[in-house]
Amino acid sequence: MEQVPLSLFVSDPAPRLSHRERIVADSGDRVAWLRARAQGITATDVAKLSSAASIQTAAWEKFHGSFSGNSYTQHGREREPVIAEWVLREHGIDASSLLFHAEADRRHLATPDGLVERADGRLELAEIKTTSKPWRSIPRAYLRQVWWQQYVLGAERTLVVWEQHEGFRPVGDPECRWVDRDDSQIELLVHLADSLLAALGRPPRPARGPMVLRTDV
Repeated sequence: MEQVPLSLFVSDPAPRLSHRERIVADSGDRVAWLRARAQGITATDVAKLSSAASIQTAAWEKFHGSFSGNSYTQHGREREPVIAEWVLREHGIDASSLLFHAEADRRHLATPDGLVERADGRLELAEIKTTSKPWRSIPRAYLRQVWWQQYVLGAERTLVVWEQHEGFRPVGDPECRWVDRDDSQIELLVHLADSLLAALGRPPRPARGPMVLRTDV
């Protein structure tokens, strides 16, 4: 019997999906959007995962619900479309309300505030925040959100935009800073997110397919 060379056995991953083929829901349909988010791990969830010790707290909040909003979050929702217009005008990034899943695991989810595909095919995102205090740097929890969104979408960088307010009255123009993709941070966040899935009773799925025999050689 003829031996089959080991070199013919290769992993057969599924064809790469563009971000447009990985849309799960639109926040314009809030009920469907919230239902879809509840089935996976979002950037909001990942923002809480500062360490392994934070996983159980995040799991409890995912099960039972936690913070539902206040006057500050309401102000942020009201200002987001206005700030998004500034982002489009100044940086050419369109507002987005779409929920996407990652290529590796459909339960890894993100809804960036803005998204553009540049002429060379690179994806760039925007994340919009409002704050009552000046920022010297981007808060770490927001950076975790940004890196997670970059991982889910396959983006290279994100424009973080924030608008300061005093008594809910905007102070000057928005400020912004680019944040580059950080694969080491993304690897850590994926590990923590998979641990959160396991704590929720949803063990992570393997990203790679089974070994198959190539027949095209």
